[in-house]
Amino acid sequence: MLLCLSANHKSASFDVLEKLSASGSGIGERIVADNDSVSGAVVVATCNRFEAYLDVDDAAMANLPETARHVVDSIAESMEIPAAVLECSIESFGGDDVVQHLFAVSSGLKSVVIGEDEISGQVRRSLVDARTQGIATSSLERLFQRASTTSRGVKSRTAIGYAGRSVVKLALQLASSRISDWSATPVLLIGTGAYAATTVAALRDRGVRDITVFSPSGRAARFATRLGLVATNELSTALAAASVVVTCTSQPTPVVTADLLTAGSRRLIVDLGLPRNVDPAVAEILGVELLDLETIRLHAPLEELTATSDAHEMVLDAAAEFRALEAERRAAPAISALRGAAFEILEREIERTRRRGTWSESAEADMRHLIGVLLHVPSERARATARSGEAEQVFQAVETLLGPIADARAESEMSALEDDRPA
Repeated sequence: MLLCLSANHKSASFDVLEKLSASGSGIGERIVADNDSVSGAVVVATCNRFEAYLDVDDAAMANLPETARHVVDSIAESMEIPAAVLECSIESFGGDDVVQHLFAVSSGLKSVVIGEDEISGQVRRSLVDARTQGIATSSLERLFQRASTTSRGVKSRTAIGYAGRSVVKLALQLASSRISDWSATPVLLIGTGAYAATTVAALRDRGVRDITVFSPSGRAARFATRLGLVATNELSTALAAASVVVTCTSQPTPVVTADLLTAGSRRLIVDLGLPRNVDPAVAEILGVELLDLETIRLHAPLEELTATSDAHEMVLDAAAEFRALEAERRAAPAISALRGAAFEILEREIERTRRRGTWSESAEADMRHLIGVLLHVPSERARATARSGEAEQVFQAVETLLGPIADARAESEMSALEDDRPA
């Protein structure tokens, strides 16, 4: 069964999200290790979202609030956040609601900037991380793979995919009211990750020509060569020369501090990092204006004005189809038992005709065709019944016809257990 714990820009303060983002990639492993009822975890952590998608056993799902509280407590202890604070910041979803929620998240429908470009890639990378750590179960694999498929469909088939929305672009849009001519504005970029590359593209779309890059981890030269930028190893000198500074690193502590800046020169600093890349005290320096994620979040467009009904409808349809396929998969062993019993009878009849000397190739083909025709409608009705959430009725119906099918039930239960193991 699926459980999601979500702290996001609507439910949690910026300070709480900042602390959660500093947890590192090991929090999923910690959740699985600390909670016997949790067999797998995929953690999605972005600048405005921290979510743990968990594969939990049926007993744990029977008491969802208690299960969620235990997991939240282990997260709080790991991150040294008061449990009461974290409980107030986290929303929990169980069962079918998890499917719809993840599909909407991956499609950008729950982002600060509705339809943002980056989130689908972040969701995919979260699954890759869970695989690497050995905590991605089969259920989570199927869920996240279908989420990626849904996201691609939303972006390619609805208007939400045409705007090229992102937090970076919103930040630069807000900054444009302070910049008269981007083409004449020297920009310092701090960071060299995937988000930094997106930032370079957004800056160039604005007409920026003069971009210098600094990397706290020493990767500036390679990044600059790849994207045609100027690299620097002197942060204080580069800060003095830039009119606009954009930070987007994963450093756990601020890279830009007040002692690196001088008062007087007008300078706009855009902090896209989480945890913060820029010490908030920087905003108190004369001439310096700080635009951070918390401020950007407050200026994000309203969902009602940016999201499309078509995108939401696609997410709802995709979630319903996923749930139906999962239910059908549970009943597959019973349907196989029915078909297996019928073909076992067929094989005996074919063998009997061989012994009697009345067998012919055409007769055998006709018999196999007849069995296939006879099984088609019952099989389809069984699948439809399972898809409606009545897989147990399928087992009961088959057992009424064939007697106990312990092997098929065991196979179905084993399939559920396989879902609880890392893929």
